[in-house]
Amino acid sequence: MADHEPLELSRRSFLEFLAGGGLCLGLDLSRPVFTPPAREEPPLFTFGAVADAQFADAPPKGTRFYKKSPAKLAAAVKELNRRKPDFSVHLGDFIDRDFKSFDTMVPIWKKLEAPGWHILGNHDFNVKDWWKALVVKKLGLDKIGPGKGYYAFSHKGWRFIFLDGNALSLQRFPKGSPGWKKAQARLEELKKRKAPNAMPWNGALGKDQWAWMVKELDRAAGKKERVILFSHYPVYPFNVHNQWDDREIVKLLDGRENVFAWIDGHNHAGNYGFHGGVHYLNLPGMVETEKTTAYAFVEVHEDFLKIEGYGRTPSRRLARTEPEKAKR
Repeated sequence: MADHEPLELSRRSFLEFLAGGGLCLGLDLSRPVFTPPAREEPPLFTFGAVADAQFADAPPKGTRFYKKSPAKLAAAVKELNRRKPDFSVHLGDFIDRDFKSFDTMVPIWKKLEAPGWHILGNHDFNVKDWWKALVVKKLGLDKIGPGKGYYAFSHKGWRFIFLDGNALSLQRFPKGSPGWKKAQARLEELKKRKAPNAMPWNGALGKDQWAWMVKELDRAAGKKERVILFSHYPVYPFNVHNQWDDREIVKLLDGRENVFAWIDGHNHAGNYGFHGGVHYLNLPGMVETEKTTAYAFVEVHEDFLKIEGYGRTPSRRLARTEPEKAKR
């Protein structure tokens, strides 16, 4: 080799040269050489999720800071627009009380650049009796699905089922009406069984919506679509915040291989469970605390959901066939 020719060594040769004592640079060659992690495939699509903004023009009560919710929601909408999800969903309790509160919150939600969907919550019906029948229309749900506040759509091989856990409930109907009496009878039945969720602020799907949900699940299975269900109420783990028909729903979903997750709100602390191959994710309420928000940006991948939490919402990676612990 001529004196002027450069010395060329492969990376492996260079490391062998160093390990052989060719140079002493203070390197610990007993440790493995760092290998960058494999690059994660981009998601199939994404969506945003917010639970329990629950605005009221009222002073704080305990940990609920009602007047802070419009600013929190506006900040979430701005961030979601930056992230450009395929759609977003509010999981119920858009307001806390007073029908006029919708006039503050609805314009903020409409600033979403992608479609923004609603789930009906118990507090959304915490209005004067004569306003109850107008809530579905006020949230723009009267002309989609059966027009009763529950509906479904497909997107890129996935089926999203939006449920109304207030279809059988005390808050949905004026006190003393036939619908209210039917709900009261169901509640008394649960109380006799000493069910932990026998609470007046919970509700159930009712027979018509149950039959519709089963058809949607079967349709999705026939089309080989994966399924995510949304409701205001949790159904698992079993506790006081759950829908009155929680055990029946969990039994129905058990073993349905195409059902990936049930996502809800209502329990402002948040919760998580895994049962029968289904992830049950309860998002924390946005209304809680004075300065901290709560919402999520969700990446949908072939075999997992990546939940990126904001504020009080934990970040998670929900794999197809196993439970995952919360990560920050």
